Amino acid sequence: MHIKIVDQKIAEHELREIAKDFYIDMIKGVVDVKREILAMGGEYHIDANMFLIKNGSKQQNIWGFNWYFDKPQDERIEYISLINIRPAQGNKAMEIQNEPLRDAMKTIILKYLL
Repeated sequence: MHIKIVDQKIAEHELREIAKDFYIDMIKGVVDVKREILAMGGEYHIDANMFLIKNGSKQQNIWGFNWYFDKPQDERIEYISLINIRPAQGNKAMEIQNEPLRDAMKTIILKYLL
């Protein structure tokens, strides 16, 4: 299983190579909104989540998303993950409910993936 920390712009062909492990046209990712980095790859979001924690991130700052390569640009990010269910942090569902958090995630994600 290949998981990559992304802290600078990454080429789409490199992401697609990582995506081949499990999903082909989609890749799972997590974003640390405090450190402004991503971890991409893995079968489940928790795989990349744990990878970031081992590299110094804190759980409360990590949120999951899916990236769809072939969807229109404004539909590529899906803010849904089991790791996002955190009632203590105000998110009671798999999908991110907090718009400012979604906006912060989107800014970081697009900085590296587009």
